[in-house]
Amino acid sequence: MRFEASQRLRTGQQLRMVPRLIQSMEVLQMPVAALQERIAAELERNVALEAAEPGVELDLVRPEHERPIGGPDEDDGSAAGFERLRELERSYGEMLDGDGPPRARRGDGERDAKMDAMANAPDRGENLAERLLHDWRLADVDASLRAPGAAIVEALDADGLLHASFDELRAATGAGWDDALLARALHAVQSELEPPGIAARDVRESLLLQVDAALDGRDGAVRADPQALEDARTILADHWTDFLENRLPRIEQRAHLPMARITAARDVLRRLRLAPGRDVAPEDARPVMPDVVVEYDADRDRYVAALADGQLPVLRVSPTYSRMAKDPSTDAAARTFVAGNVRSAEWLIEAIHNRRNTLLRVVDEVLVRQRAWFDDGPEALRRLEMSEVAGALGLSTGTVSRAVSGKWMQTPRGMVELRRFFTGGVETADGSSAGWDAIRQMVREVVDAEDRGAPLSDEAIAARIKERGISIARRTVVKYREQLGIPSARHRKSHGT
Repeated sequence: MRFEASQRLRTGQQLRMVPRLIQSMEVLQMPVAALQERIAAELERNVALEAAEPGVELDLVRPEHERPIGGPDEDDGSAAGFERLRELERSYGEMLDGDGPPRARRGDGERDAKMDAMANAPDRGENLAERLLHDWRLADVDASLRAPGAAIVEALDADGLLHASFDELRAATGAGWDDALLARALHAVQSELEPPGIAARDVRESLLLQVDAALDGRDGAVRADPQALEDARTILADHWTDFLENRLPRIEQRAHLPMARITAARDVLRRLRLAPGRDVAPEDARPVMPDVVVEYDADRDRYVAALADGQLPVLRVSPTYSRMAKDPSTDAAARTFVAGNVRSAEWLIEAIHNRRNTLLRVVDEVLVRQRAWFDDGPEALRRLEMSEVAGALGLSTGTVSRAVSGKWMQTPRGMVELRRFFTGGVETADGSSAGWDAIRQMVREVVDAEDRGAPLSDEAIAARIKERGISIARRTVVKYREQLGIPSARHRKSHGT
């Protein structure tokens, strides 16, 4: 056995994602709201990044020798200047770290924007359990029902329904409540808390609770003829399955009710809440902020896009810190720290600049290729793949995907998600193409125009669409109908009175 050491020369290629490229891709994928948060965080963290004053025009990225470095009174970036900056930081630090509350105004009388933003931030709303528990504490019930009733309220889902069994409630709380006590507590929760239908075990029981509350006059939101309410309760209690399957003639035969009364009862049931918990604590609707605004230019007969980034501050690298990073007289540790922050600030500014350019190029290409959508509406949306736009712009498909991800566009036809314009489709009889969204719109139009007394089957809908020059299979109609929330022909059938 012999051991020996040797050297070998080998060439190869490796693909590595440098931090600069990673940051550029992250910024490109951010919607404008997320980008605002990212910029605010970077302004707080990076001492070399600053927002230009309003009215000052600055290029986003400029070479070092072209960047403005301030007037004659600006700090020269020397060690003495750095000491003055640190002294200023210590002064402000003592003020902020003191026992007293932070000042809401600056020394010159200008309001502190950060403090105003914190003061005006909306408080987190109470969730369903918190609101119902508050009402439960005020309910006039036996003391023995307080704890099990609270456990039931905490186990409700967002719709206000109870899907947990009594055994699961005992296991979750570790309490030794028997079934009789839990049943009493459940009845108390259903009776005392509003709106009616809360804490039901399923939708059918929730509807029954709402009908009973309307019959007793406890639900002012449901005003109906008492006979219609009684018929609605009969349908829920004895003919629930037939009602779900729209077998109204069978209900007419078995319940010995005329079709007119069944129709009136059905109208009452349609006014009830399928998810009563949503009325107590509705989901927070996150505002949609457009990244791009599109307007029609009548003079040039074209649609023009502009970025909706007016709320974003104009960023620049601090001239003081930029010079400090190159000053050999500055302390080595401080110079290393400042140089890293300057480099990070330059990368962020460049990434934002690339995001703007890339997004505008992609949107301009979409405006050209989907012009028919802006002129004629959703039914004119044509097939468009991201690879087509990427090839036309000399970009990768991944770059186009990141550019449109999560972005919204404000158009003359309303707010539209940018990704919606990229869709597959089929060839039409005249040689053009139709996107899947356009076909879905055709399905809806065919269903809206049908005779509800004799609704069209899925095969008939496919035949009607084929008459428009587009051939699709029945299973495609089923898929799109379900996506649009359109029931089957049997459930769409309207029974005459």
